[in-house]
Amino acid sequence: MSGLLRYAFQRLLLTIPMIFILLTVIFLIIRVMPGDPISMVYGARPVSEELKAEKRAEYGFDKPILVQYGVYISGVFRGDFGNSIRTSTPVLQELFLRFPATIELALFGLLVAAILGFTTGVLAATRADRPVDHGIRVFHIASFAIPVFWLGLMFQVIFAVKLKWLPVAGRLGGEMAFTFRPVTGLYVLDAILRLDGHALLDVLQHLALPALTLGIATTGLLGRMSRASMLETLDQDYVTTARAKGLGERVVVLRHALRNALIPIVTVFGLEFAVLMGGAVLTETVFSWPGIASYLIRSINARDYIAVQGSVVFIALFISVINLIVDLLYSLIDPRVRY
Repeated sequence: MSGLLRYAFQRLLLTIPMIFILLTVIFLIIRVMPGDPISMVYGARPVSEELKAEKRAEYGFDKPILVQYGVYISGVFRGDFGNSIRTSTPVLQELFLRFPATIELALFGLLVAAILGFTTGVLAATRADRPVDHGIRVFHIASFAIPVFWLGLMFQVIFAVKLKWLPVAGRLGGEMAFTFRPVTGLYVLDAILRLDGHALLDVLQHLALPALTLGIATTGLLGRMSRASMLETLDQDYVTTARAKGLGERVVVLRHALRNALIPIVTVFGLEFAVLMGGAVLTETVFSWPGIASYLIRSINARDYIAVQGSVVFIALFISVINLIVDLLYSLIDPRVRY
């Protein structure tokens, strides 16, 4: 246990400077974005320069860049992401309201990616250099190449418009959108806790297309990693010994090879979360999903620097925490890592 705690402390020390560099890069990128956020708030309405100057002073845009940076860093470490220029509400409050929707979509997208990627990867490895393997590898490459927004639009056209099997967008439909009262913000969990089968079916129907879109778009990385790890494991001496003992191929694959092949795949889940959060920006936009990514897009369009800054920092911090957790899990599965 002491080795694990020491490893966790080392990883935490490495994470802190990485987050600090990340915050600095985000601050600089936001400041070089074109457009004046104060002018965007008022749009085409005639507003005096005095009022604009007053608003700039209110949000600290009139201060030197180093002073703005110091206020920004201290605010992040205090958990204060500032108030949105567009809505005047605390950015962190807006993010927490939308966070459950993004997490729910990401988790179900990761579930789809895990099922498809792991299953196809193992299948390809057990039938290496056969037609099945070649077909699966083409599918993995296609999942990288197909744009997320195009895949989402095609799913909407086929399953929602043409076949009318699933809804086009949103998290709830019809009267359910007005009568459903969430508790955690995770609608699937809320429907289960309320023992409301009708609401659960409606939530899953609305979740199906965006989760499938996000999952397929991120299947390739997990599938290729699963295939490579499984091929390496199948060449090990203990697998050859198990076959020599007369064990069936299914037993050899599932009991001996698969368990050890899982070790490097765990690391990929951290990378998958980062990919999922990036893909969620387009997926939430296509499916009108009320998550953090759609909030970020609206803030970018409005040149709401503070909201954009807070959203990107929030997502980056979340991914950093996920990667830290994955590193710790990896060290638990394979003790050699922490030594």
